[in-house]
Amino acid sequence: MADAGRWHLVKRVGTAVVLIPIVLLLVLKAPVWLLAIVAAIVALLASSEFLKLSEAYEVRPFRKPTYVYVSLFFALIAIPGYDNPLLDTAVFGCGTAFLAALAPFLFWVIGMRRANLREAFSAATVSATDFVYLAVPLGCLVQLREQWAGAFLVFYFLLVVWAGDIFAYFVGRSMGRWPMSPRISPKKTWEGALASLAASVVVGTLVFDYARPISQFFLRLHLIDRRDGIFSLENPPLLPIVLLSAAINIAAQLGDLVESLIKRGAGVKDSGALLPGHGGMLDRVDALLFAAPVMWYYAAWRMLQ
Repeated sequence: MADAGRWHLVKRVGTAVVLIPIVLLLVLKAPVWLLAIVAAIVALLASSEFLKLSEAYEVRPFRKPTYVYVSLFFALIAIPGYDNPLLDTAVFGCGTAFLAALAPFLFWVIGMRRANLREAFSAATVSATDFVYLAVPLGCLVQLREQWAGAFLVFYFLLVVWAGDIFAYFVGRSMGRWPMSPRISPKKTWEGALASLAASVVVGTLVFDYARPISQFFLRLHLIDRRDGIFSLENPPLLPIVLLSAAINIAAQLGDLVESLIKRGAGVKDSGALLPGHGGMLDRVDALLFAAPVMWYYAAWRMLQ
């Protein structure tokens, strides 16, 4: 068992070492249209796993219509160029809300074609949930990248989530004694959760405290344009950044627990086996799904000030 645990840890760390630089390079350097395409691929892979999990609940989901709807959403925001009106913050917010509201009605209509009408409601519910749960949060990150200082904000967001995840994992394994939610995720502990929260707040505060030198470093490496960083001489107020980092962490931990709830009900340990040591794509992005809208709403609110 000890050897199996060490091998799992090696695979987990190895996968992270490979993926993290690729993700950061995409976030900082890639044009928004390419980032949207990558986000679409991630969303479709996670959707495939989510829809498969739903089958354990005796649901026959609308696979092809769900993939088409998710793909269309990302195709609209992947239109190249800074003048894509769908990447405007207000337009994106209103358009995404409209598509989310439209989804259940659209899938109910599709359900009318089912031979067994008893399956239509559950299938439509799962497909609509898939769009709101997976596509919308990942779309928020793509649009966030297009906002002022967008590359820096996404960089900050990922570091806050990753720091919380790392500390929750290692502190929970080594020091965890008090289970946080034994029915849903027996290995998660209050010690790990508190360590995760503290790590996210510290890392988030440090990133914003050194926003100018970090942005200058990326600019010198030609990883970002000036519009994508923070170059002001004054640091932002401390309290809003502490609260934002804490809110992102709490949302990320809830996202992790919700995915564990789905898997526990389905009777599986991982959503898939795509990423060694991490499980499936849904296992890897679960924390981002609840946290990304929090980050996006903060950035959108900041633009209105």
